[in-house]
Amino acid sequence: MKEPTLYIKRKRPLEAFVMGIIYGASAVSVLLLAGIIGYVFYHGFSALKPEFFTNVTSELKGTVGIAGNLINTVYIIVITLLIATPVGVGGAIYLNEYAKPGRLVRMIEFTTETLSGIPSVIFGLFGMVFFGATLGLDYSILNGCLTLSLMILPLIVRNTQEALRTVPDSYRSAALGMGAAKWYMIRTVLLPSAVPGILTGVILAVGRIVGESAALLFTAGSARALPRLGGGLLKNLERLWQKAGKPGGSLTIELYLQMQNGEYETAFGIGCVLIVIVLVINGLLKLVTGKMTKQ
Repeated sequence: MKEPTLYIKRKRPLEAFVMGIIYGASAVSVLLLAGIIGYVFYHGFSALKPEFFTNVTSELKGTVGIAGNLINTVYIIVITLLIATPVGVGGAIYLNEYAKPGRLVRMIEFTTETLSGIPSVIFGLFGMVFFGATLGLDYSILNGCLTLSLMILPLIVRNTQEALRTVPDSYRSAALGMGAAKWYMIRTVLLPSAVPGILTGVILAVGRIVGESAALLFTAGSARALPRLGGGLLKNLERLWQKAGKPGGSLTIELYLQMQNGEYETAFGIGCVLIVIVLVINGLLKLVTGKMTKQ
């Protein structure tokens, strides 16, 4: 009879039971995702026609489409990132590299963690009152972007902090020991090494922006109009800039309105588009971080 050794695996019923639970939970997660995607595409795939992406929903013209909502979503993503990314990355650099550990740093970190847990509808109410009424932005894309910037700021700050902490201290010591100034060391050594983590936070923030509806309903409105172009490059750029100060509904807002009106096929069609966008965002996240990690 062979004695149990390190090289002979013992049969442990409890371990097999726990492994069964783990694999079962993993299978349920995969099946749940596949079920949601399959159900949404089953009910909404018929709505995905070329005109669905080029028209604007209008009861007067009898057209159904999401062209205006797609453009509004792009506006919201770009402007929100332009506002939140420099502030978030800059705040993380200050907290991680310049601020001395103490009460102030703990208070700032507590504030960012609290912001990440506040319901989005509260952000929407704040944006409607402060940005809309007090600052006079009313219902506008810019109002929605400023509100979303507050929502995604903690996400960018925390991810950037964690990315900076993963950079070995030897990099800092070597750069400073060679006579480099601190900001030069941060700009040329730390930030390039932390880019994968920073991009992770930014891409996750994009996913949060795309899926947001409650805050935008109170701040950006639900308009579907396309920007009217024509008359020269400068005129078109001016009109595109002016659109940021006008109301504009994103894809999630349009989905909510279509469901409210009983247009379930159109709503499921928008759901299909949103699912594809989320899958593309997650795919890009895996691709970009994987390549940068290898480099």
